Amino acid sequence: MPDWKPARIRLDFAAMINFASGNAVAEVAALIGDVARANILAALMDGRALTATELAAAAGVSAQTTSGHLARLVEAELVVVEKQGRHRYHRLASTEISDALEALMRVAAIGPVRHRPTGPEDEAMRFARTCYDHLAGRLSVEIAAALKRAGVISMGADEACLGPKGEAFFCDFGIPLDAGGKARRHFCKTCVDWSERRPHLAGRLGNLVTARLFDLGWVEREEGQRAVTVTPAGRRGLVEVFGLPAEVFEAEPVAGD
Repeated sequence: MPDWKPARIRLDFAAMINFASGNAVAEVAALIGDVARANILAALMDGRALTATELAAAAGVSAQTTSGHLARLVEAELVVVEKQGRHRYHRLASTEISDALEALMRVAAIGPVRHRPTGPEDEAMRFARTCYDHLAGRLSVEIAAALKRAGVISMGADEACLGPKGEAFFCDFGIPLDAGGKARRHFCKTCVDWSERRPHLAGRLGNLVTARLFDLGWVEREEGQRAVTVTPAGRRGLVEVFGLPAEVFEAEPVAGD
């Protein structure tokens, strides 16, 4: 057997793997690329489990069409179904899916200008919104920057870690940093915000901070939207406890505008 054949076989096998990988990427991209399915996935970005009826309203298509879209998304393992009695709820399959969607939103934000006026909902989303299980938008970016200034966290390009004052700060804030919580998921990382182009806090710590803000009543969900609003108590607390500049809230959209 000539000497070149083993190398040729290995080269063909590698090409086959790359070709299969390309097909898989194209298949996922095609699923997300449909407008209705993109709207369904975007509606699930706030981390809540939603019914097919709610997702049909978000997608702007009929219930029958939504059912078909959901079946394809579930089959591709982008969405999972949770049954509770007679009801079926849908949610994103993992944080990796939300990360991918957030990355696509960043790409879309730097693309050609869409000829659509910016409305109050857009402004509210840019200021503060949920990104699966953590906060995003200007508010979250400012929180991350304030924690970095205070030495609570240290941030790199896409990673973060606790700073010298981290353990004490979060324990005082009601977030015990137990080792078990750190082991279950990448504990502390950053995510480049698609609207602000600066990092916000993600990972397990981002989820814990967000949950605590909701528990304290410092932030509240907008009905049927990913946008969240900051309560008066939240403004005071974020300035006093987190060290956010008070002028951050001057740009917050007023509810009902």
